[in-house]
Amino acid sequence: MRIGIAGAGLLGRLLAFQLARAGHAVEVFDPAPHAEARADATKAAGWTAAGMLSPVAELECADANVFALGLRSLELWPAIVQSLGVPVELKRDGSVLLAHRGDEGAARRVIDLLTAKAPAAHLPQALAPAALREIEPAVQGPAHAWLLPGEGRIHTVQAMAALAWAAAAAGTRFHWSRSVERVEAGVLWSDGERRAFDHVFDVRGTGARPELPVRGVRGEVFWLHAPGVAMHRPLRLLHPRHRVYMVPREGDIVVVGASEIESEDRSPVSLRTTVELLAAAHSVVPELAEARIVHSETNLRPALPDNLPRVEMQPGLTRINGLFRHGWLIAPALVADAMEALA
Repeated sequence: MRIGIAGAGLLGRLLAFQLARAGHAVEVFDPAPHAEARADATKAAGWTAAGMLSPVAELECADANVFALGLRSLELWPAIVQSLGVPVELKRDGSVLLAHRGDEGAARRVIDLLTAKAPAAHLPQALAPAALREIEPAVQGPAHAWLLPGEGRIHTVQAMAALAWAAAAAGTRFHWSRSVERVEAGVLWSDGERRAFDHVFDVRGTGARPELPVRGVRGEVFWLHAPGVAMHRPLRLLHPRHRVYMVPREGDIVVVGASEIESEDRSPVSLRTTVELLAAAHSVVPELAEARIVHSETNLRPALPDNLPRVEMQPGLTRINGLFRHGWLIAPALVADAMEALA
């Protein structure tokens, strides 16, 4: 089939790679100037994400469908990464929830919520101080900890680049600097031109307006260079006002983030975020005091009014949007379902 894809974010690249490998003729249209453009308003949200694959932790704001998609995607990611042909960091050794003394109330609310929503095989496991020190020796501040076994993380920057490269190698034709203004069954309108396909996928995120009531939710992250700081898993601090996360990456990098602001402002990271997030990270891992801030970034997560993903299918057209903060967690399962429906 001749297939057109509007949007070269995570979903667009993953669809292109899988569809091209299945033998389809795939064309992708995106306003970014090239495959690794990340420095302006055209960058996809997938570049900025920390890449936590945490179906249980995300139950705090997600539903059973997102949880099920996340579990399936955890099983799909290893085969996808292995088939890309270039290295992509992927780990699945769990994540840790943390809380300071005095924040027990806020932490208990989250733990009770996860316990009520997660199946018995996926419940948070309380960690004694000695057990926490054994698995995460750099964590010194928090008094309470819970392990979420089996959760994982993926290096999003490596994966975005690898997906584009592998999709192109499989025969995908990328049209960079080409916006899509409208999507219809079997038709993409790009820069005023009508382009016909056997089937089209609309995965433009916030660019899918006005067809979908999608909005952008601002997120802000920091990259810290922290040589010698031994972090092995994603850490989430259960704070009364923040859900600060710290994710280790290759090259002694720690990604710190959490802000979730109802704004479509793409300006640089705010002073408030800088102070609050980095102070919270330092309170969890004191050794980060000597880390260097090597990068900061903002982006917009595409969200629908209910903050849940939506898949709309009809002859000639599939729309997937509203992945919010769950993109890397659920994308493989959504793509697998879309391809099955197409078949």
